Amino acid sequence: MRQEIETQEQQSQNLELFIQKIRKYADLTELTPYAAHELLKAIYVGALDKSSGKRRQSIHTSYDLIGFIPLSELMEQEMA
Repeated sequence: MRQEIETQEQQSQNLELFIQKIRKYADLTELTPYAAHELLKAIYVGALDKSSGKRRQSIHTSYDLIGFIPLSELMEQEMA
């Protein structure tokens, strides 16, 4: 139980730190190398898939301190 509490507290702290970082870039119109280095941990590009007749390629972004944010959650926020 303590381990779970510590994990939750660490995640909460990481989220607060990430929010502080992202606030600096609220008016960002273009991703600069500095912003990418500070905000992103990794970008994963999947293999090209043409099986449907269209070119499709998955891209997953891992953010510094918080990891992955599911695309469905980002889309919900944009629609609200």
